[in-house]
Amino acid sequence: MKIHSDSFEHHQPISAEFAMGTPDGFGGNRNPQLAWEDVPAGTKSFALLCIDTDAPTNGALVADSGTPIPVAHPRSEFVHWVVADIPADTRQIPAGSCSDGVTKGGKGAGPDAGGRRGLNDYTGWFAGDAAMGGQYFGYDGPYPPAHDLRVHRYFFRLFALDVETLALPQAFTAGDVRKAMHGHVLTESAIYGTYALNPDAG
Repeated sequence: MKIHSDSFEHHQPISAEFAMGTPDGFGGNRNPQLAWEDVPAGTKSFALLCIDTDAPTNGALVADSGTPIPVAHPRSEFVHWVVADIPADTRQIPAGSCSDGVTKGGKGAGPDAGGRRGLNDYTGWFAGDAAMGGQYFGYDGPYPPAHDLRVHRYFFRLFALDVETLALPQAFTAGDVRKAMHGHVLTESAIYGTYALNPDAG
């Protein structure tokens, strides 16, 4: 199985059109176009995850905008998009079809690409923020710290599954999807794009 995008090239920068944050505020926050082919026989559904693998681990350092976050600072995952139960005959997700603009407080639970959207990690990040707090379902794009010296990578991971639906709660996370699809993955394909708000990031 091969996945590709007309919205960005593999290993190359993602446009602010598809990001939540820009140096001047909010970006377009549109989901990028994704398409795939060479699907294995027996595929009954797909699951999709978008994960930033370069998220800083120290919240205090993230909050201290006056101190640059070193490239060597320990990193962890930040989930930007979770979709389960995408129908087996789906081969494309058009740009902007699942997210188009920033929804303060988050988009609600509902359909994405014919499947079900899960919670992304902005749910926890904005918790307690009077203006932004809420449950963030579906796609919300890159918004790395402007003082981070590392360019962030955003992996779009598509899984072909041998089941039509996964046993998931209504408000499910990427972790829930990973557990539910264990033993049901026929194959996986992934691409990544990059994004940074710090002009000195490298």
